[in-house]
Amino acid sequence: MASRLDRLPFSRWHWLIVAGLGVTWILDGLEVTLVGALSAVTQTCAWSIVFFIAPCAASPAYLTVSEIFPLEIRGLAIAAFYAFGTLAGGVAAPIFFGNLIQSGSKDAMFMGYLIAAGLMIVGALAEVFLGVAAERKSLEDIATPLSHAGDESAP
Repeated sequence: MASRLDRLPFSRWHWLIVAGLGVTWILDGLEVTLVGALSAVTQTCAWSIVFFIAPCAASPAYLTVSEIFPLEIRGLAIAAFYAFGTLAGGVAAPIFFGNLIQSGSKDAMFMGYLIAAGLMIVGALAEVFLGVAAERKSLEDIATPLSHAGDESAP
């Protein structure tokens, strides 16, 4: 899957997917908090849709990290970003959302949804403004290897 995504031009549709996930999270939070009309089945269906789309947002993030660093430190950079993401998602998120659920407050849960949606939207905006157009380019054209840093013939 990732090899196919790498061949596609990284267009505005990629960040629209991420921003759409953020907006969907806001709407889901509104529906659960203000209306409360979701049953177990409809909420399971809604989360299934979100988790079906979410990997489309994560794959380009890992590809971007692997492309923008020079070859000599690429592995370390990928490991550092993966470790940070795992730390944030595996340690901080369960503590944060566990406290929200334990509070029993629909307003607190809605704030959790808003925070998560805001993070998704910030990620989409970061890609729009800071993203590197790497489609159909060799990795050496994007990030010059450190061994060629002083070489005049380097790309």
